[in-house]
Amino acid sequence: MPTLLTRRSLLRGITAATAVASLATGLAACGGDSDAATTTSAAKTGEVVIGQVSNGAATQTTIKVTEVKSISAELPASVRKSGKLVIGEGALPAGFPPLAFVGSDQKTLTGSEPDLARLVAAVLGLKPEIQNATWENMFVGIDSGKVDVAFSNVTDTEERKKKYEFASYRQDNLAFAVPKKSTWNFDGDYENLAGKTVSVSAGTNQEKILLEWKKKLESEGKKLTVKYFQDSNSVYLALSSGKIDAYLGPNPGIAYHNKQTANTPNATRTAGTYSGAGGSLQGLIAATAKKDSGLAKPLADAINHLIENGQYAEWLKAYNLSNEAVAKSEVNPPGLPLDNS
Repeated sequence: MPTLLTRRSLLRGITAATAVASLATGLAACGGDSDAATTTSAAKTGEVVIGQVSNGAATQTTIKVTEVKSISAELPASVRKSGKLVIGEGALPAGFPPLAFVGSDQKTLTGSEPDLARLVAAVLGLKPEIQNATWENMFVGIDSGKVDVAFSNVTDTEERKKKYEFASYRQDNLAFAVPKKSTWNFDGDYENLAGKTVSVSAGTNQEKILLEWKKKLESEGKKLTVKYFQDSNSVYLALSSGKIDAYLGPNPGIAYHNKQTANTPNATRTAGTYSGAGGSLQGLIAATAKKDSGLAKPLADAINHLIENGQYAEWLKAYNLSNEAVAKSEVNPPGLPLDNS
């Protein structure tokens, strides 16, 4: 996300959903070592298993994928020679489902981010080695060369391009959560918020956007009520009781909550999404490597191979994130501007 403060607020919004969804004990990261490596059990050659031990965060799916030699030939010689792709995750200390968290077996790092990294590594003919760290130490790993690339919900920003290169793979979106029975939809138009009561987390990008809409509506003589709660549990209780009409938060966390509550009396749905970078630019999440490492192009080509052959769509569907799909992976696409980074 754009800043560390915003990132932390975003992760609070996602992780707090676990209180409602009850992921049991699988969310605790293993140990206190910020560089602890976490691996998955081996799949058959030519297969990657998505959503292993995810405790309901994903539909476990076996995806067939093999090395594409024309793409792996693009890799820097040092990476190709090593035979492995060292992947950084910033999921310590507690994880953030459905993106990255320690699974129900108490050891496997699962989630949409490490699973896409495993698919990409397979296309590149490399063995994935995942290093789970804190958000800050993940970047230290890239800077030091201990980590080849991060797949960890990193937003493409112009500020970060000073040190890193990117291969985009997912939209960076916010979403409105509403009760499943609600007929209200955002439809991309802030005017539809007139007369509504919406909850948002303080200190986040989504709060900034929502308050801008509130100001616009007030200038038109219309009212938008914004409410704050201490945790996600309280937000969803207010939503189910009708105290608020909607909750604006990170799309992955809301998609996760929708899935976890689908067959309960308090089921929710997504009533619309909006770019995390605001109305002028679609925010993008990207694989992040050290600038001039030579990794961005082969990474983008590997992701595009997955897009063209359907494995990318299978991955998104397994995690209920199909509404964040991109048409193609781009190398260093326009990112969040410097004045908003």
